[in-house]
Amino acid sequence: MNLYREFRQKSELNGVSQRSLTIALAGQPNMGKSTIFNLLTGLNQHVGNWPGKTVEKKEGDYQHNHHSIHLIDLPGTYSLSANSPEEIISRNYILQEKPDLVVAVVSAANLERSLYLVSELIVLETPLLIVLNMIDVAEQEGIKVNAKILEAAIGVPVIPMIASRASGVRELLDYIDKFIQGELEFQPNLPQISTDHQHVKELIDQLIDGFIPEFYPKNWTSMKLLEGDVEIYDILKTVLPLERWETIDEILKKHEDAGLAIASGRYEWIERNIRAAVDRPKLGQVGLTDRLDRFATHPIGGLIILAVILGLTFWVTFTIGTPIQEWMDSKILLPLGILAESMLIDAPPWVVSLVVDGAFGGMGAVITFLPIIIIFFAAFGFLEDVGYMARAAYVMDNFMHWMGLHGKSFLPLFLGFGCNVPAVMGTRVIESWPARILTILLAPFVPCSARMAVLAFIAPAFFGNYAVLVSWGLILSSLVVLLLLGVVLNKIFFKGERTAFIMELPLYHIPNWRSAILLIWQRSLSFLKHAGTIILMMSIVVWALSEFPGGDLETSYLAQIGNFFTPVGNWMGLDWKLTVALISSFMAKENAIATLGVLFGRTEELGLIQTLSMTYTPAVGLAFMVVSLLFIPCAATVAVIKKETGSWKWTFVNIVLMLIVSIAAASAVYAIASAVGL
Repeated sequence: MNLYREFRQKSELNGVSQRSLTIALAGQPNMGKSTIFNLLTGLNQHVGNWPGKTVEKKEGDYQHNHHSIHLIDLPGTYSLSANSPEEIISRNYILQEKPDLVVAVVSAANLERSLYLVSELIVLETPLLIVLNMIDVAEQEGIKVNAKILEAAIGVPVIPMIASRASGVRELLDYIDKFIQGELEFQPNLPQISTDHQHVKELIDQLIDGFIPEFYPKNWTSMKLLEGDVEIYDILKTVLPLERWETIDEILKKHEDAGLAIASGRYEWIERNIRAAVDRPKLGQVGLTDRLDRFATHPIGGLIILAVILGLTFWVTFTIGTPIQEWMDSKILLPLGILAESMLIDAPPWVVSLVVDGAFGGMGAVITFLPIIIIFFAAFGFLEDVGYMARAAYVMDNFMHWMGLHGKSFLPLFLGFGCNVPAVMGTRVIESWPARILTILLAPFVPCSARMAVLAFIAPAFFGNYAVLVSWGLILSSLVVLLLLGVVLNKIFFKGERTAFIMELPLYHIPNWRSAILLIWQRSLSFLKHAGTIILMMSIVVWALSEFPGGDLETSYLAQIGNFFTPVGNWMGLDWKLTVALISSFMAKENAIATLGVLFGRTEELGLIQTLSMTYTPAVGLAFMVVSLLFIPCAATVAVIKKETGSWKWTFVNIVLMLIVSIAAASAVYAIASAVGL
């Protein structure tokens, strides 16, 4: 069967140029699929969501030898069952959209596991290439894989690659060129159901023949039906004649163990294909990953390592980022504000105020966060890419159990350090609904990068050289609050229910710096777009409220709003200006600084940091940082909580909970700090 030539015939019949095709990248998590996608598409990629889903969709384009390639990065998935949105999206895209080629990325270091997805992809009758990635990681573990032998065994091309070094990319592009020219043979060796159930499958094949949707291969459909795939079961139940369906249903009830027979056939196929291709390490040989995990996953030592890594991450972020931030404020934004004021010397005073105080004062203060955000994302991106984050989840498993959760909940919670929105979305990996709800309620308590940027901005104003220690202490304290709340909420809402924890620990490997830089670029660009839209808009709104009705700040609409909430603000030592800044952070946490920038402005002598340090005591500054860390989530997070829980009840529970905790904690901190004369 030469499906590669069929591709050319299809292109000619449809009037489609042979020089343009769509390729889908498929693979299990931690295979390096996104690295390959980034290598091929670079900056020419788009990130959104799949229609009707919150699952991220990545697509991009690249040109090679006059060929125009559209690349789709399918969600990482372990199989093509209907157990998760990612699995359904991946298989439906391949079956219904019919990409011209599927490139399956597997790991040479863990070939048995990563070939399971290939055993399902190869049945879909779509042209398939296999990228054998992480050759270097396999070798450091004492594993050698012969790609040619593997290719002969499976019957599809296998391209060895080290994506982290861009090694093998040229060979992949050459294979794609050969595919376009119809020069590759596709003779797949398909996995078979175990012999004791083959007659059952043949009977199902006969019963569904002629009635299944045209884009579903008969062989794949019957296998999924025998596996108990819910989506395929429901589809066939509606399209088959009643008598046939009743016969099939009776067969399925008699052979409930057919799913095991199919899985057994796939594992036999995997073992048969790699038997001659893989040279494993000698018995007793310990690989690099095992040696490192003796320390990283130790019950006590692992926690110490995690604490040190977190501390170093925040220390690097603040130590390098804060001086750059201050330099940007004094050497770039302040002179730009003065320049704008001089250029608008003949303009009406309100125009000058709008540009200098509204735009530069608000958005300009937020843009100085950029160095901190870049360093933070680089540090945590490195930890995730090298494979450490899974170890962090493992050693946190005991603490998670106190809250009725498990280590898997730590991963979405850890995402919260970057942004609470993906943290809430990431809870979909948690199978237990109570555990998922509890994780969603706790996720906004994790200090996101925007909150930590506010912390990094405020702390030096009041604590100078001790700013790093104060910030680290506050962040660790917020995590303790999260832990205690988890215990309480679990007992109140879920009666102390606990769930089991099963999780994969990927092998350690050298990160791909190109992908890391691209990720930092994308997130930084997203932050700047955020600053140029929502934060700029909010800065102008805050400026307008501070100017009207009479041009006097103390009698403005903004002051009236602040004074309305001042009784509550006074508990925390906050005046109306700080209270308004806190309220404005609902739209985006960075708005707190933007609002302060509008309210206090800049002078030729003083920047915002110096102005704040001269206006408020350290006790007030400390209380403001505490309430900012624990205050209600931003609007985007609230929207995602509503979408993921499907309930306003849990959304309001989260908002009210954070409101009570933040005000109570900040009030207590202010009272104690004032009592000791801070």
